[in-house]
Amino acid sequence: MKEYKIIKKSFWKKDDVFEDALNQFSREGWEVKSAIGDNHGNFSKVILERDKNRM
Repeated sequence: MKEYKIIKKSFWKKDDVFEDALNQFSREGWEVKSAIGDNHGNFSKVILERDKNRM
């Protein structure tokens, strides 16, 4: 079974802060499933996925 998480990049949040957050989620076993942009090359939301019953 999978579980999902949606994270948002706030308007004022810098790219490096958002990148750090993504890297932390990656260390916790999350993988990027989809990214949603704003048509200007900026990501506004990222959908993460991981196995719910991981060990």
